[in-house]
Amino acid sequence: MTELHTVTGAGPVGWTVAEQLAERGHRVRVLTRSGSGPDHPLVERMRVDVADPAALAPALEDSVAVYHCTHGSAYSAKAWRAELPATEQTVLAAAGRIGAVVVFPESLYSFGKVDGPMTEATPRTASTGKLGVRAELLRAREASATPTVSVAASDFFGPRVRGAHAGERMVPTILDGKTMRVIGSLDQPHSFTYVPDLAAAMIAAAAFRELWNSFLLAPTAPAVTQRQLIATFADAAGVTAPKSSAIPAWALEAVGLVHGETRELAETAYQFAHPFVLDTTHSERLLGLAPTPLADAAAETVQWWQQVARAA
Repeated sequence: MTELHTVTGAGPVGWTVAEQLAERGHRVRVLTRSGSGPDHPLVERMRVDVADPAALAPALEDSVAVYHCTHGSAYSAKAWRAELPATEQTVLAAAGRIGAVVVFPESLYSFGKVDGPMTEATPRTASTGKLGVRAELLRAREASATPTVSVAASDFFGPRVRGAHAGERMVPTILDGKTMRVIGSLDQPHSFTYVPDLAAAMIAAAAFRELWNSFLLAPTAPAVTQRQLIATFADAAGVTAPKSSAIPAWALEAVGLVHGETRELAETAYQFAHPFVLDTTHSERLLGLAPTPLADAAAETVQWWQQVARAA
């Protein structure tokens, strides 16, 4: 009998992890409140509130690895602090009782504002807002008796990625030929991580026991500017790159003084106003993986969005 892997959450990361595991012949259990997840003969979809210890414990039974891919109910420090630490502790406790490793997708927020390329050794010293919450979560994982691996990625793009800078804000706009407005700058280098590369890294990290209890970076292609990324998506779609402009970080900060959602965006606008470059070469060597070439990743992403448009 093949090993059982459990995935919590069926957003773009959880869904992709589950798909890749099933394609490799593993049994997969996906836990969500709605019962969603990939339709595959090796995937079992269960309605489970992973924040509920009584419901979670039996759902994890027999799992060799848990990929914890749920997120907060809102993009705010208040929601994250109220929800994420307790849920992670519940997952860690349940996984620890059965000897399973817990693998987390992670952002780069814990680094805070940086000067130079980010690596696994970059200090994770952020202390305020959403950035501080991510740093606290990482410290709690390190202190846990349950083995963990955190695999950090930069801004996502790829199939099923909607709520991201290079998701529904960008690709459908390019396909529709509308004016593209980005945050920060069109011409600062920025690393973008292809979600299937993050999923592959999480699966590899779970399989290599020597990588447990570590912080890794998902394989990420060389940084590009947002202008270059827009052009790459346009080339993949066979359309002309749209007119583009940037919303300065200071403008978001000004609006954020009176608008909560904009304030949350403004907190991380520095990532797009200045160079934000990820160097993943060390983790790539450890994991035995390499990032998908940007042109290939863009083509897969555009194809998915075109399928969404046709189905609408």
